[in-house]
Amino acid sequence: MSEDRPKLLIYDLPEDDRPRERLLQKGVRALSDAELLAILLGSGLAGTSAIDLAQQILLELGGFSGIHQADISRLLEIKGVGEAKAARIKAAVEVGYRLSVEERGTKWVIKSPQDLVDLLGHDLRGSDQEEFWVVWLNARNVVAGSQQLYKGSQDATTVRVSEVFKLVVSKNANAVMLAHNHPSGDPTESPEDVNMTRAIIQAGNLLDIRVLDHVVIGQNGFVSIRQKHPALWA
Repeated sequence: MSEDRPKLLIYDLPEDDRPRERLLQKGVRALSDAELLAILLGSGLAGTSAIDLAQQILLELGGFSGIHQADISRLLEIKGVGEAKAARIKAAVEVGYRLSVEERGTKWVIKSPQDLVDLLGHDLRGSDQEEFWVVWLNARNVVAGSQQLYKGSQDATTVRVSEVFKLVVSKNANAVMLAHNHPSGDPTESPEDVNMTRAIIQAGNLLDIRVLDHVVIGQNGFVSIRQKHPALWA
C-alpha cells in the first residue's frame, strides 16, 4: 500500500539553492527563469520540487511569453498548479508587462516597426482572435493614443477605411500606424492586408494624414508592410 508523500517545498532545498535566498543575497538578475517562477509557486508536488515544476511549466508553455498567451485554464491542466498558483503566475507576467510600458512613459516615440511591436505586441500575441489596432501620432511621431477597431471574425477585407479615419480625424492626428495579429502565429501578410493598406494610404494622402506603416504581428515575429512593399508609399 503506497503512502502519500508530502509536497517538496523550496525550504527542502539546501539553503544556497533556495531561489528566495539567492535573490536576497545576489539580486534578482542572478536567478534563472525557472527560479523566478519557483518563487511564485512556493512548492512543487510529491517527488517534484518547485524549481522542477517551474521548468516543466516553462517548457510546456514556451517560456514567459507562452504563459502570457495561454489561458489560465491551460496552467490549471498542469499537475501541481492550482488556482492560487495559476493566478499568481498570470498576475506576475502581467505586472512585468505593465512595468515595461510604464518605464517607457507617455512619450512613446515611433522610429521603427519594432517600436510599434513593443507597444502592442504583448496584447496582440496574447490574443487568440484577430485584432486590428489603430495608433495615432503627432507631428513628431509621438504616440498620442491607440485603439482596437476590430476583434474577432473581421479580416482585412472588412476593415472600413472610413472608420479608421473617422477615429484618427477626431483625435486631430498628424499620422497613423496600423497593426493586426495573426493568431496562427505566422505574420506573413496576405494580399488582402496589402490591398487594405493601399486603400488607407490613398485616403490618408487625401486627408493629409501620414500613414507610417502597417505591421502584422505573429507569435515569434512581425512583418512591416512598408518594408516589404515600399512601392505602396511611392
